[in-house]
This record gives sequence, C-alpha cells and structure tokens, in this order.
Amino acid sequence: MKIDLKATCGTPFLAGALNGRAALNQLLTATANEPDGPALVFLDFDGVEIATASFLRESVLAFRDIIRGRRSQYYPVIANANVYVRDELVELLGTRGDVLMTCGLEEGGFVTNVAPIGELDPKQRLTFDLVHEHGETDAGALMRNYGQSEGLKHTTAWNNRLASLAALGLIVEESQGRTKRYRPLFEGS
Repeated sequence: MKIDLKATCGTPFLAGALNGRAALNQLLTATANEPDGPALVFLDFDGVEIATASFLRESVLAFRDIIRGRRSQYYPVIANANVYVRDELVELLGTRGDVLMTCGLEEGGFVTNVAPIGELDPKQRLTFDLVHEHGETDAGALMRNYGQSEGLKHTTAWNNRLASLAALGLIVEESQGRTKRYRPLFEGS
C-alpha cells in the first residue's frame, strides 16, 4: 500500500503538530482494515518539499507506534524523502534513539536504496544484520549460531532483540505455532 502524503495533506509543506495529528487520523483510516499477512505501507514523501519535526512526530512516528503497538500486519516505510525531510527525520530520531526504514519508490512499485535511518544500539544492529544475512531466522537459531560468541546462555536476549526490531517495524515477525520467525522487510535486502 502506498499513501501519498502530499495528496493526503493537500500541500508540499508539512508543518505543525496539529497538521501532523490530522495526517495521523488519515493514515489510521487508510489502514483500518488489516491485511491477511505482513504488508508494507509506503508513506510516500514524493513532492513534499519540507516536513517539520513536529509534523513527523505527530504523524509518521505516532502512526508507526500505534500500528506496531497493536501488532498490526502493516509495516510502515518512509519512501522518497528528500534531503530536507531526511534531515528532520535524522534529528527527530536521534533525540529519541529511534529508527525508521526508508527507501526510494519508483513508478511500478520498484524499491531502491533500502536503509534504516537513525541509530540502533550495537546489539540491535547485530541482530538486524543477522536477520538480513540469514533471510529468515528465529531466536533459537541465533542462539545456536551466535549465543556463545555473544556470551548468552538463553534465547531470551535474542527473543527480546528480535521483538524490539519487529516493534520498530524494521523486520517482519510471523508466528508459526509457538515459534516466531523473523525476516527482512524487503526480500534480498
């Protein structure tokens, strides 16, 4: 699903907390019906010239927190953010110790330049990288393969790291019985 923020907000200048909350309501309405399985929601900033930190906090970050907090099948991704919007995101995320997934989105839905923006702590970054390296994994597999080198004796730490990354919307979580499997948002990324 792609949500065009310039069209949604009616302007290429996205500013202010009140406007951010209005945009949040529209984002939540657009994603009210849950998909059957994991689905990306591209928050498309194409044509948006400026988005202030207050707007982004009240719309994009609040949307991600609500969607992921309710364990939705939707995974928000920032698409086509220009340098000014990215700078605001970097500042905003840095003050919160937060991370969002970004990409370029071309006509026909072709995705380019997939990358997280913001800073993951070293343990989360390692886990994020391992999920991308393996393509799909679970806490047990990470424990077997990397537990000793990480000085871990139980899978709990891996479960917590994986759950945290899924809560941020950086990896996909899928339940298979009692086991949760994790994979990258984008195949081959």
